[in-house]
Amino acid sequence: MAIARFPGLVIDCPDPAELARFYGTMLDWKVEISDDWADIKAEYGHTISFQQVEGFSPPVWPGQERPQQMHLDVIVDDLDAGEAAVLALGATKHEHQPGTTFRVFLDPAGHPFCLCVE
Repeated sequence: MAIARFPGLVIDCPDPAELARFYGTMLDWKVEISDDWADIKAEYGHTISFQQVEGFSPPVWPGQERPQQMHLDVIVDDLDAGEAAVLALGATKHEHQPGTTFRVFLDPAGHPFCLCVE
């Protein structure tokens, strides 16, 4: 018997609405925004939340001066098309690209995330 159900993922950031719109658009999930909190919700029930943190310092990747602590990997059919789409949403492609089957980007708050092909 499970102790808990599917966990929620909460990401610290300076602007929850901005980050929720970014990931909500990228994943095509519903966006819900309040003053210092925002959620994106999949049709099948999964949720990612974003909470406002005063004095937020983004992680530094790949260095560990301020470790990333977590990152999202999302699957795309085509890396070039996915890259163009996330850049248009406000992502930044990181200069360090250690693989060929994925690409590393920073979201608008500076969190690393990867576009991956299976």
